[in-house]
Amino acid sequence: MGRPLRIALLSYRSKPHSGGQGVYVRALSRELTALGHGVTVFSGQPYPELDDGVPLVRVPSLDLYREPDPFRTPRPSEFRDRIDLLEYATMCTAGFPEPLTFSLRAARLLLPEAPRYDLVHDNQCLGSGLLRLTRAGVPTVATVHHPVSIDRDLELAAAPSLRRRLTLRRWYGFTRMQARVAPQLDGVTTVSENSRRDIETHLGVPADAIRVVPVGIDPDVFTPPPAGRPRDPYSIVVTTSADVPLKGLVHLLEAVAKLRTERPVRLTVVGSARPGGPAEAALDRLALRDAVRFTGPLPEADLVRLLQGAAVVAIPSLYEGFSLPAIEAMACGTALVTTDAGALPEVVGSKAGLRVRAGDVGELTAALQLVLDSPSLADQLGRAGRRRVLASYTWRSTAERTAEWYREVLERKARPC
Repeated sequence: MGRPLRIALLSYRSKPHSGGQGVYVRALSRELTALGHGVTVFSGQPYPELDDGVPLVRVPSLDLYREPDPFRTPRPSEFRDRIDLLEYATMCTAGFPEPLTFSLRAARLLLPEAPRYDLVHDNQCLGSGLLRLTRAGVPTVATVHHPVSIDRDLELAAAPSLRRRLTLRRWYGFTRMQARVAPQLDGVTTVSENSRRDIETHLGVPADAIRVVPVGIDPDVFTPPPAGRPRDPYSIVVTTSADVPLKGLVHLLEAVAKLRTERPVRLTVVGSARPGGPAEAALDRLALRDAVRFTGPLPEADLVRLLQGAAVVAIPSLYEGFSLPAIEAMACGTALVTTDAGALPEVVGSKAGLRVRAGDVGELTAALQLVLDSPSLADQLGRAGRRRVLASYTWRSTAERTAEWYREVLERKARPC
């Protein structure tokens, strides 16, 4: 077992109830603490919700993308230093500054405090500031859920104009920095074998240097519905952290429109539609405004109730490095229909869901129809999903394997060259 470790866990943004980053930071810090380790979370806005016993060090940015005024112009009094100026200038020139500027601020805070920590663990930032830590001899590792350059490539493929493609290339300019930083860290972990292969391809980290540690859920929170509580036979649920082509939401909307010609299905989207984005356009084109509800981010308890009441959960993504929404649905005993994209076949397996080709609306429609029309099939898929989660995907297991990896990194770094 060894002595307890002291860990600085970094996250450049940690929205608590939507997307996987805030969920990952909260759960991993909680379970590592329960194992006896000391974890301090360093986060930019939006800040995470953390459990008792896990301290948070706020690393404030200019918060240029906050709701309800994203891409705002800060007041002159808000500018404190050169990093703030860099952040604002990058936004004004259509770039996304947060991975770089957060890493610079975090390094500035951590370097004087480095002796307090055994290891720094970055969550998906991969900013150049991390190299200041490695050059100072601070053991520094990262979790890469998947290479963001894949998101970039999918958005570029869907871009309707040259102007949009140029804007996207500028926005995703930080991915070049991430490809420089990742191979220079002391270790990289990821959530699936599929992501390990993609990281090798896109970030240049050798596959045998990447540790696979799947993420998890709390199976005592995400549970099947109580006995006697019926599911809504026409309810489809999808969780999407962003209204972008990567998530395949428009394909699901097209499938729902086809299903509604024969049955009164309704779709609940755990997430938000981007004003003027592809989902909004599809809602009007398909006349689905009355059949689709966007909840925005949901507290955990509300998400569990929603999953427990659904007839089926759809994962229509064109790529997933893991898919936390898939295992949340599986833990609730809810049938899945997923695509064959990215790590989804690896995560879901062959018994917990029906699988369709990514982007194929006809196959997606047929699979959803099959589950909706066969409660016995839905029950069979749901039971298999619950069993798979209990066997493979709990946060305690994630924390244990992560701590084991930390020790291996520290032992390797301590060896004489």
